[in-house]
Amino acid sequence: MDEIKQLLQSRDPHQREFHQAVNEVVESIKPVLDRNPEYRRSKALERLIEPERVIQFRIPWLDDQGEVQVNRGFRVEMNNALGPYKGGLRFHPSVNLSILKFLAFEQVFKNALTSLPMGGGKGGSDFDPKGKSDAEVMRFCQNFMIELYRHIGPNTDVPAGDIGVGPREIGYLFGMYKKLRNEFTGVLTGKGINWGGSLIRPEATGYGTVYFAAEMLKTRGKVLQGLTCLVSGSGNVAQFTAEKLLELGAKVVTFSDSNGHIHDESGIDQQKIEFVKWLKNVKRGRIKEFADRFSSAVYVAHDQGSERNPVWSYPADCAFPSATENEINGLDALELVSNGVFVVSEGANMPTTPDGIDVFLDNDVLFGPSKAANAGGVSVSGLEMTQNSMRLGWTREEVDNRLRIIMDNIHRTCMQAAEEYGTPTNYLNGANIAGFVKVVDAMLDQGVV
Repeated sequence: MDEIKQLLQSRDPHQREFHQAVNEVVESIKPVLDRNPEYRRSKALERLIEPERVIQFRIPWLDDQGEVQVNRGFRVEMNNALGPYKGGLRFHPSVNLSILKFLAFEQVFKNALTSLPMGGGKGGSDFDPKGKSDAEVMRFCQNFMIELYRHIGPNTDVPAGDIGVGPREIGYLFGMYKKLRNEFTGVLTGKGINWGGSLIRPEATGYGTVYFAAEMLKTRGKVLQGLTCLVSGSGNVAQFTAEKLLELGAKVVTFSDSNGHIHDESGIDQQKIEFVKWLKNVKRGRIKEFADRFSSAVYVAHDQGSERNPVWSYPADCAFPSATENEINGLDALELVSNGVFVVSEGANMPTTPDGIDVFLDNDVLFGPSKAANAGGVSVSGLEMTQNSMRLGWTREEVDNRLRIIMDNIHRTCMQAAEEYGTPTNYLNGANIAGFVKVVDAMLDQGVV
């Protein structure tokens, strides 16, 4: 497998995040390649790590002062062996090709695990919606779609939201697509309920992450009720992770953002979750204001130069990293283990570094990797695509039930694949192996294309 790593290094020497995502999979699938020599002969892995298409474009737009601003836009169409490219759009200053290729690569495996007919892709821009007016965000989204629309479609590539792309942005993007194409189709998911969206879609990633954790706990005869949980982030995934944990009887004690975190020893109830939703989704404020509003909470500012993430420093049973990639390193993982954490279910994409994962696996922590644990979001996006195609809408209960069934099936698939290849209870290996086999078998059926 060294030749694959050397190939990556020679072709894309500076794409650190993409290397990390590929290397994690490479380590897991070696026994699969040994058992199936046709995968090696067909260069399946070499084909899988190279995007089928990468689109990069400029986005000029006018701010409220009439000044011209210019951002970069991207779409990485990674693999469509199983269906149309499917994956979110991220608007954040950190967006670059390495991050989007890592996210698109992960998305291929995640979508395969759902058993829905979806390929994998990812896109976005280095545009930062924070501090921008609604009018500025609208103008940017419209200009972004003026280029993107020619590359997407309901049977070609179906984007969704991600960091920095919520209901507001999806609305502006869909409106411009509709105007440019003169058609109303399910080309974006995460749409408003009144115009083609699905119930449970905003909640799906967070709910699914909790459902996956509950399935892992069942293997040890445990339930979430009464367990103390650390949740990082305070956006969509964190909000609905906390909501579902509360519904299942767990106690949530943390939220965070890029500036710091709050710790509420008394527990975060539904009233406090509703405040966070308002704070982040409407006011677009900082989590520090939570501590100003609730005296039971303590706010801790983060030292950006620190080697540790202090949100992981509290005694707990479960951790739900729901903020961003690489937010748990080896030191953080050791601290979580020493503080009693025995379940980690990843809500963000690749939030744990390789050395952090090693710590969890070495200490028998139930570790749900993001490509399995946070697949609930894209699962309900797939269900939204189905509802759009059928021209109907399912009830909240029906969508939630389908989501739970999908997450149960993903858990079972990971368990079975891990056991088949000699690493029982290793969900990381199981997710990588099951996703890889499904995608590669489809690629081989379709020839060298």
